[in-house]
Amino acid sequence: MVDVTDLETNPPVGDQAQRPAAIRTYVAIGDSLTEGLDDLAPDGEYRGFADRLAEHLSTSVPGFRYANLAVRGRRMKHIFGDQLEQTLDHKPDLVTVHAGGNDVLRPNTDLDDLAAQFETGIRRLRDAGIRVVILSGHDTGWIPVLKVYRGRIAVFSMHLRAVAERTASDIVDLWSMGALNDPRAWSVDRLHFNAEGHRIVAARIAELLDDPMGPREIWSRPWDTPPERLPRILRRRENWRWARQHLVPWISRRAMGRSSGDGRRPKLPEPVELAPDRPDTQEGSAPSEDSGGDRTENRGPGAAGGRTTPPAGRGREPYSERG
Repeated sequence: MVDVTDLETNPPVGDQAQRPAAIRTYVAIGDSLTEGLDDLAPDGEYRGFADRLAEHLSTSVPGFRYANLAVRGRRMKHIFGDQLEQTLDHKPDLVTVHAGGNDVLRPNTDLDDLAAQFETGIRRLRDAGIRVVILSGHDTGWIPVLKVYRGRIAVFSMHLRAVAERTASDIVDLWSMGALNDPRAWSVDRLHFNAEGHRIVAARIAELLDDPMGPREIWSRPWDTPPERLPRILRRRENWRWARQHLVPWISRRAMGRSSGDGRRPKLPEPVELAPDRPDTQEGSAPSEDSGGDRTENRGPGAAGGRTTPPAGRGREPYSERG
C-alpha cells in the first residue's frame, strides 16, 4: 500500500497556480541536500536530485539552462540572502527550495520566526513571477538520536505547507514519502540521501511538474522487498559506529561554531545550457565546477566531455553537517 497524505490527494493551491508555458531556466537553492550529498557521480563529484531533475527537464526543452547555488551547511539567512539575490538576477522560470534544516536542528531556533523568514523569501520569488517548488522536511522517526528532532521537523513542515498555500507555491511533502523512511534511500551518515534517495526525490518533483520520469512506482515504491532488519546486537553496534563517525564530529563542529560549508562556493553559480546530446538522463554525471567567473563552454550535467577541473578544496571529503 502506498503511503500518501492530504498533500498527495489534495495539493495546495500552488498546483493550480499560473505556470510558464515551458521551463527554460531552473535554479536550485538550499543546503547540502540540494548540493547533492551523498550522491556521487562516477567522477567523484556530488550530483543530487536537482542535477537529476535538470537533466530530465532538459531533454524536452532546447536551450534549457540550469544553476545550482546550494552549499552544504547553509542556514536560512544564507539561502534567502545571497542565494536568493543571485536567483532573482538569473530570472529563472523554476526554483526549487529546500531550506531550514540546519536551523531546525538548533534547539534555540524559534520555528515561527524561521517560517516567517521562509515566507518572506518565497514571496520575493513569487512576486518575480517564478514558479516555486518547496521541499518539506522528512521524517527522522526511524533514525536513532535524530528522532528527538521529529516534532520540530513536523511543526516546521506544517509551516511550509501553510506558506505554500498562502503564496500559491508547489510543495513536495518529503514526510509523506514512505520510500524515504527506508535506510536504502540514505547515506551512511543518515543525514543525506544516497543516489537512490536523490533519484526518488527527483522523480517526485518531475511528476509534480507534469513531466514524469516514469511510472509513479519509481518514487512511491522503488523496492520490491522490505528493508533488511539486523539483529539487535548488530543494530546497536552499527549505531555506536555511526555516533563515533558522524554524530560526534557534528556536535563538535557546532560547539566550535563551524560549518562544513565554510569557504565553499556553489558548484554551478551561473546558469549553463545543458548539452542536448547527453547520454542517458538517469545515469549521467554531475555538473562541472569552475573557479567562479563566466563559463566558456555551454555544458551541463551529463554532457559528454563537459567536465572542467574543479577548484581546489572541492569534491568529496568527510562531512557531518546536516543540510
